[in-house]
Amino acid sequence: MDINALFTDEGLRAFTATVRDQHVRDAQQYGQIADIVRSRLEQTPIEGDRWMAKRLRAWKVARQLKAMQKASTEAAAKAEALYATYVNEVLELPQRRATAEAKRLERKQGRQAAVGAAVAGSLNRTVTALNTPQEQPGGTVPQARPAEFVAPGNPWQQWPMAAGGERPTSTINDYFAKGDGQ
Repeated sequence: MDINALFTDEGLRAFTATVRDQHVRDAQQYGQIADIVRSRLEQTPIEGDRWMAKRLRAWKVARQLKAMQKASTEAAAKAEALYATYVNEVLELPQRRATAEAKRLERKQGRQAAVGAAVAGSLNRTVTALNTPQEQPGGTVPQARPAEFVAPGNPWQQWPMAAGGERPTSTINDYFAKGDGQ
């Protein structure tokens, strides 16, 4: 057998098929031999046997042959598993990796596009807000007005009012009462 042939798809397929077929044939033979041995031992008494001694002896010997049959059946299944694993882990791996990389790049580009769209939308809202005139068109919520004071003759002129008044606040000192030299 050429060991380098095992590293090709056809070579490994041929090897595993040969091994599988051999194990299947062995399992069939073990099963047939187990049945024959069991039947013959059940019919053959040995001097000094008690009531169920023949059957028990036949079952013990046939059980070993049935274990061999089971092991050969499992070995045939393992030969098929060997080929399937080789195909999955060696032959198809580069294609799966390329597909996964393409999906990864597609997701990355999608995220970058989403971030770019969010940034562009934010910039558009900022530019729109900065370029809109202070006068709001009808039907929109008015912007907050700066604090204003009532007429200077009013004794409460030092306190800001929510609306009305004639003079806008110009410094922070307009919010506090003017002290007598403090």
